[in-house]
Amino acid sequence: MWIERLIIIAALAINAHAVDFTRDVRPILASKCYACHGPDEESREADLRLDMPAEHFDTKTFLHRITTANPDDVMPPPKSPKPLTAAEKDVLRQWIAAGAKYEPHWAFQPIQNPKSHHDIDSFIRAELTKHGLQPAPRADASTLIRRLYLDLIGLPPPSDSTDLTDEKYAALVDRLLADPRFGERWGRHWLDMARYADSNGFLGDGLRPNAYRYRDWVIQAFNNDMPYDEFTIQQIAGDLTDAPAGTGFHRNAALNTEAGVDKEEARYQNLVDRVNTTARVWMGLTIGCAQCHTHKYDPITIRDYYSFYAFFDNTEDRDDAKTKAPLLVEVSKDRRQTYVHLAGDYTRRGPDVMPATLSALPAQAGNTRLELANWLVSPQNPLTARVAVNHIWSKLFGHGLVHTPDDFGTSGEAPSHPELLDWLATDFMRNGWSRKQLIKRIVMSETYRRTSFPTRSSNPHELENSFYVDPLNRLLSHQNRVRLDAEVLRDSALAVSGLLKPTIGGPSFRPPLPEDVFDVGRSSNWQASPGDEIYRRSLYIITLRSVLYPTLTTFDAPDAADACVRRERSNTPLQALTMMNEGVFVEAAQSLALRAMREGNNRLEKLFRLVLNREPRPEELSRLQTFHAEQKARVQSGGQEALQVLGAHQKAVLPAQAAEAATLVAVARVLINLDEFINRE
Repeated sequence: MWIERLIIIAALAINAHAVDFTRDVRPILASKCYACHGPDEESREADLRLDMPAEHFDTKTFLHRITTANPDDVMPPPKSPKPLTAAEKDVLRQWIAAGAKYEPHWAFQPIQNPKSHHDIDSFIRAELTKHGLQPAPRADASTLIRRLYLDLIGLPPPSDSTDLTDEKYAALVDRLLADPRFGERWGRHWLDMARYADSNGFLGDGLRPNAYRYRDWVIQAFNNDMPYDEFTIQQIAGDLTDAPAGTGFHRNAALNTEAGVDKEEARYQNLVDRVNTTARVWMGLTIGCAQCHTHKYDPITIRDYYSFYAFFDNTEDRDDAKTKAPLLVEVSKDRRQTYVHLAGDYTRRGPDVMPATLSALPAQAGNTRLELANWLVSPQNPLTARVAVNHIWSKLFGHGLVHTPDDFGTSGEAPSHPELLDWLATDFMRNGWSRKQLIKRIVMSETYRRTSFPTRSSNPHELENSFYVDPLNRLLSHQNRVRLDAEVLRDSALAVSGLLKPTIGGPSFRPPLPEDVFDVGRSSNWQASPGDEIYRRSLYIITLRSVLYPTLTTFDAPDAADACVRRERSNTPLQALTMMNEGVFVEAAQSLALRAMREGNNRLEKLFRLVLNREPRPEELSRLQTFHAEQKARVQSGGQEALQVLGAHQKAVLPAQAAEAATLVAVARVLINLDEFINRE
């Protein structure tokens, strides 16, 4: 049923507007045709390329081959796992009828600075108008304040408020951007892409006791608003500019140190990771597909791949003599000649290559990593600024203007607002690559400030039109409701309970873990960190590749195996069970209940405001009071056993207050488990 509905939606959207090659046609050709009729000359069949205009491209024959029922003629052939759907055939038929014109791939074209609009909202409004959609109203003050806090510093606001003029909103944005906790929140986004971990991985999974120094460098870089071009150069080639700390970026990858490992193979795999990660993170390209053969979708040859690889071929791992911080440095002696590894086999030597950037993009003179870094952030490079802007946009709306943030190539999705993407990229570079200025520009827009509910209308046809025209809200008629990241969820529970320890930076800590976690892997003798260290922000939880913290992975935290450019968001029963029963959330509910007892007489209202940052509506308060009464009766009838819900606090609570405290713990557990707490509206 849902598949049929989506097909109908796609067909309606296409029929409503002329077929666009970039938006409608190229994605079909890339996913269904390029594997056999694309850039890779070795796998190309019938001497036919469909990734570019060709003089011998016969549209009549092409149309016949995609529509015929003859199994000997139909394309893709019956054995293909990716046959064309009826809707896709219709798109290609319309494209041919309109002249079968090709357009250059948008991501490889120079960044344009469109003059048609002057701010984010005008770009968004123009698309909504074009599709007959109305923007949702602005969200209320408490929702906006909570949204800003969670998005900018990753913690809920300390109190609720309904007073939010435009001037106060702007002042709040500035205050949060200047807050040291901003670097913690946004540093976590970058650490996902840097595949940060505190251990080597593989079977031994040896500790990296100084890995945190790179993490702290990232936090400080965000807090100082280090320009993104400088941020890039220091991580790719900081050792060549006397600012080596950032080169820890490429020391984060897993490293096989097992006895008996083939050292040359391990070195090759490590360099491959550096090449692939650099391309995914800064350019949004799946360059790794060209490791064994010319890319089947994008204009990246295997020679391109190993020419890029050559920039890293004469590097070595080294630790700073004073701080022991992990660094990447260039070697000066016994330098290697790089060559193509045939079929991606590290033992098979092909033609020699010199360091060079991708042939499909504007060239950069030079063969050092510093020159590679400068090429990445040069205005002539059409990818880096677009990719960076898209990353930041995605953290503030739940998805990017390009929905495939690590694939700006031909098999990725086209931007929903291409002119806006280029306008933001231009503005980003013009303003000194300042991420704080870019974030402020976005959060000050009306587009960001809208409610996360679609426009409510008394006209059912208008609502139906909104669903069919833009079911995934790519045109942004409203904000997106987003489940909190794993770290933000844990940190929020600790924050509202008063348990959160705010210390910034320093070595990682070990949270309490159940014994059965160690049934797999070599890690053992786990000792939780002492005292209140276990209540630090989740950013500082030790990341051991063989023993990931289950609470975070349950809520889709990455495993540090590869660069994570976009986190998945799942919804599972295990998440609900974790919120109810995992130790950190139980402790948070206990401390939250005692906090409410200390800080106010209207304890139920106090609890509600602490957790959800707004006043309860009358019907919500009534239901809460009913639940409170039911739980108090249960506690009173349960005697001493019912007081065990207070945990370690049981002896500290006065006997006369014990029943009320236990009752409030039950209420606090319900509030922390509410959808409104778990999601960012």
